[in-house]
Amino acid sequence: MRIDVITIFPKMVEAGLTEGVVGRARTAGILDIVVHNLRDFTTDKHHVVDDVPFGGGPGMVMKPEPFFAALAAIRERRGTPDVVALLTPAGERFTQAGARRLAAINHVVFLCGRYEGIDERVREALATEEISIGDYVLSGGEVPALAVIDAVARLVPGVVGDDQSVEADSFTRGLLDYPHYTRPAEFEGLKVPDVLVSGHHGEIRRWRRETALKRTVERRPDLLAGAALDADEREWLKRSKS
Repeated sequence: MRIDVITIFPKMVEAGLTEGVVGRARTAGILDIVVHNLRDFTTDKHHVVDDVPFGGGPGMVMKPEPFFAALAAIRERRGTPDVVALLTPAGERFTQAGARRLAAINHVVFLCGRYEGIDERVREALATEEISIGDYVLSGGEVPALAVIDAVARLVPGVVGDDQSVEADSFTRGLLDYPHYTRPAEFEGLKVPDVLVSGHHGEIRRWRRETALKRTVERRPDLLAGAALDADEREWLKRSKS
């Protein structure tokens, strides 16, 4: 999978892509990620990427020309991307379903904004979609880009060593994950649930399924409408409401 990131803070993005599963996948050649410094695509000696907004108002707006030049260079050097995603609070809320969709795509470009925003013509002419990671404002698109890349990369075959681990993640079936425990079996008076050390795998599966449902009901009931529940889970949910 090819990923390109356009940003004015390439070191900030690179720092988040050199460790963990993403860093290992880059080293192994599973992920081909290139971070581009937007300032390299300016034409003035000061490498200016922003200007005052037409109509007045606070802050500065990122200029369109460097983004157009950067994307043209990516097309020439690395091929035409399938998706050009602008990270913006105005975008569609990013979900696990969105991560799965992007993971199946060969080439994605992420555009990271800063300041008061990006010239609207970048959105209109370059971006094929807009992504938001939540209803809050960050200083720029770098942190959202790293979050999206991490979520997507986990779903690319070979990136995570244990495929079953990915399949059991929260939101994979529309539910929160069940609680996890490891040794010691008791720590400072806190014990691991007896079922997990019972050796009864059927009971363990049932406990995990039910605790995942219980967590979802208590913390994120909005997820249940789109969750892929089996017959036993639907019956448990019905009993819990009665």
